[in-house]
Amino acid sequence: MSAVYELPREKMKRKGAAALSDVELLSAVIGSGGKDNDFKQIAKNLDAIIQKVGAHALTIDDVKGIKGIGAAKATVVFAALEFWRRKFTKQTAPFINSTESAAEQLSFIRDKKQEYFVMLTLDGARRLISNKIITIGTLMSSLVHPRKVFSPAIEDRAASIIIGHNHPSGQLAISDQDKEVTKRIKIAGDLLGIPLDDHVIVAGDSFVSVFSEIQV
Repeated sequence: MSAVYELPREKMKRKGAAALSDVELLSAVIGSGGKDNDFKQIAKNLDAIIQKVGAHALTIDDVKGIKGIGAAKATVVFAALEFWRRKFTKQTAPFINSTESAAEQLSFIRDKKQEYFVMLTLDGARRLISNKIITIGTLMSSLVHPRKVFSPAIEDRAASIIIGHNHPSGQLAISDQDKEVTKRIKIAGDLLGIPLDDHVIVAGDSFVSVFSEIQV
């Protein structure tokens, strides 16, 4: 005689959340399936994609891509996951929520004799994912193509980016080229859905945001 299947919410009520498997916990969040969509299978598919990309890198588009999960249910699932990530996982990555905090991540290029162009990739909570050198130029300039910037940003599954570079001259004056690079990267980011949050110039112990002098 086969055992009677107990719904996850009923099992949780009777035995507590610790008694539920990972798939049962996801089933409880999902709640119910739809026509031709078994909620247990939906939960298994969701668990599989989480294991594949990692809970830290999962996006709402990953969740919406699972058959049987529409936009509304994906929002509930992803909101629960993001709340857990923010509140109950140990955060070691810094939050980059100001020009000053971005400048701190650029300290290693402050006194370089060549111009370094760097990108910070951020997650949806503005935590730092990675700090990447995009180009190393001359004392005068560093030409940056949007493709060079956004290829690693896409690989990082970044929600947004910040770009930055140093002025080997020690002067913080924002040049026309600095403004043009910023505008070009911003336009590309808007098209790709990975917005540019800031462009920071560092020189010695000082820094400035290019955003302060252009219309963004």
